[in-house]
Amino acid sequence: MSERKTVLVPIADGSEEIEAVVIVDVLRRAGADVTVASVDGLHITASRGVKLTADCLIGDCKKKQFDLIVLPGGMPGAEHLRDCALLVDLLKQQKAAGRLYAAICASPAVILTPHGLLDGKKATCHPAFHSKLADSSAASGRVVTDDSCVTSQGPGTAMEFAIELVRCLFGQARAGRVADPMCIR
Repeated sequence: MSERKTVLVPIADGSEEIEAVVIVDVLRRAGADVTVASVDGLHITASRGVKLTADCLIGDCKKKQFDLIVLPGGMPGAEHLRDCALLVDLLKQQKAAGRLYAAICASPAVILTPHGLLDGKKATCHPAFHSKLADSSAASGRVVTDDSCVTSQGPGTAMEFAIELVRCLFGQARAGRVADPMCIR
């Protein structure tokens, strides 16, 4: 499992900054090649006013394949991601190919559910959106992994979520090597 893994982290105006930054940071610490792609402009304003700069626009990713696509939450960021047809196509291709895809906070309910990407999957999301999940039997979980889909609740679970993504991409040993110096466990 030592090969380089590629990850797409889409962002938009209103994305949750804690989630976006933690996901990118932890996956890069693990050795993943992370691309941050905006569905808006290269410079976005996150949900709490923090300015973030993307590596590229989502259109630059349309012909690329990723080992993982992971969606931060935040409102109205999740709605902007949901409404991006190109991103939705990439997510559907990801699921069809059995490759990893993940979402945290509002994104499982706001993005994955309406596009059928949680059909037959156990998932969690921010408690304010639990009623939007088709199957809420795992909604109380902080991080839920069901086959190639990983979901999590929100900013307070972002570190656990990111470490689980490392585990899914690289295995338990690498996840431990990343988590230990960060004092996560």
